[in-house]
Amino acid sequence: MRETDGKVTPLMTDATPSLDLVFELLSNSRRRYALYHLNDQPDGVATLETLTENVVAFEQQTGTSDGEHTTDRHASVRLALTHTHLPKLEDAGLLEYDRRSEMVRYWRQPSVEEWLEHARHKEIT
Repeated sequence: MRETDGKVTPLMTDATPSLDLVFELLSNSRRRYALYHLNDQPDGVATLETLTENVVAFEQQTGTSDGEHTTDRHASVRLALTHTHLPKLEDAGLLEYDRRSEMVRYWRQPSVEEWLEHARHKEIT
């Protein structure tokens, strides 16, 4: 559940996101890398720390890191995930982020996963 404007709204796990929304969500590499990792987890769950480490690793692997020192990059990725990318994915109904426990739970969406796999194949392999 996510609190929005003082109202608690359920995640829309049954709703299929529009193609425009899917492409908007996948347009950012850090969101893609986070989703790659979450999609690889059998239960779709990861800690914020593990997610951050994996996004940093994907950035190193794909050459999208900007040469920051590893500690600085880690802090930068963590900040971007918590303040920008996880809230955007949560608002879209793709995941739930518990700020107290720093746990992230991905709600599988076949329409997202189809395009996510295409992106991963082109980007990583």
